[in-house]
Amino acid sequence: MTRIGEFCLYVDWICIFYVPLHRFCNRQYKMIQNQRPPIRRIAFPILIALSISHCLNDMLQSVISAVYPLFKEDLSLSFAQIGLITLVYQMSASVFQPLMGLFFDKRPIAWSLPIGMCFTLVGIMNLAFATNLYWLLASVFIVGIGSSVLHPEASRIAFLASGGKRGLAQSLFQVGGNLGGSLGPLLVALLVAPYGRRHIAFFTAFALIAIVVMIPICRWFRSYLNHIKKSPMLVAGKIERPLSSRMTVFAISILLILIFSKYIYMASLTSYYTFYLIHKFGVTVQDSQLFLFVFLVATAIGTLVGGPVGDRAGRKYVIWASILGTAPFSMMMPHVGLAWTVVLSFCVGLMLSSAFPAILLYAQELLPNKLGLISGLFFGFAFGIAGIASAILGGMADKYGIEAVYNVCAFMPLLGLVACFLPNLKKR
Repeated sequence: MTRIGEFCLYVDWICIFYVPLHRFCNRQYKMIQNQRPPIRRIAFPILIALSISHCLNDMLQSVISAVYPLFKEDLSLSFAQIGLITLVYQMSASVFQPLMGLFFDKRPIAWSLPIGMCFTLVGIMNLAFATNLYWLLASVFIVGIGSSVLHPEASRIAFLASGGKRGLAQSLFQVGGNLGGSLGPLLVALLVAPYGRRHIAFFTAFALIAIVVMIPICRWFRSYLNHIKKSPMLVAGKIERPLSSRMTVFAISILLILIFSKYIYMASLTSYYTFYLIHKFGVTVQDSQLFLFVFLVATAIGTLVGGPVGDRAGRKYVIWASILGTAPFSMMMPHVGLAWTVVLSFCVGLMLSSAFPAILLYAQELLPNKLGLISGLFFGFAFGIAGIASAILGGMADKYGIEAVYNVCAFMPLLGLVACFLPNLKKR
């Protein structure tokens, strides 16, 4: 009866969200035929669909780190092996993202999003039944390929559908990912931890729902691409860059340093926060997932706020304040009790997550004719840094203890000082 009830819940979800969304998107993509690219009016139905797709995708991605304690126990894995799993997943997602972005810049494919989600579905199904480390590594590698397709392509479509309100559009898109990332551990705590890790297969239903939600997006994007092909003169002109080539390279280098600092610290929290809480405070696996959920909810809120604030105040100042502003909270967290640890983790998530929408948009405005490449580069670099950091931090935890990880990583947000060297861009 429980499974029947769950199936009914999925049907209700589709009826509530997909049917009205499908109607809205149909109207929206038909309007494109009478518009010049880029879209002058913000396409909220498309952005909502993208946010839901991103939510479901990142919820599936977050399942990987959320089930680490179960895999560690079942397969007797070390922290170093846990870090290796994260490394393989993140490297798969990071290496392919700029390549996918560059490929789709040259040859856009309207139905790329469902193709990517099919990879994620296959990877999650294999993850549920993996019986050894190598099977686990292959499973997360496949999931990473799915992520490498979705992020640059969905970010590109969000940019096109923004109607000039790029910060708002990017925040709406990314908050879906953050929300999904926070729901994954919660659902794992409720649906997998009490019953065994084979219940991970339950999450393939969400992959199927994501494919359904992506259909209106693909139809809208197909219509947009057809309009571009029929009107080549509309996009034939040279797109002016806001900075010289030398300054563009300098600014991108600064942004990558900021990504480096942000995602090393984020890796310590997403991969090892549950182990830290279990070790230091003696909480249960289920409770540790709930505390991780608090942190991830904060990242969703910060992401939603960061984009619109960047539109008004300037992206440089949001980047600077969000990363450097995290430092007081991160440096306090290793030295307080459980309650204050949860509170400070919320503050860290809120501050630190507001940086990425501003960083990505700043980079896209530097190279407006390379949206896929820039999106893939920054998402990929973020994933790659997170993967390498997870592997290194796992070895550090094995050798020096899990608390040493947080004592060292607490100082990473101080690298936010380099944001002061970013040049100011003209408002576009």
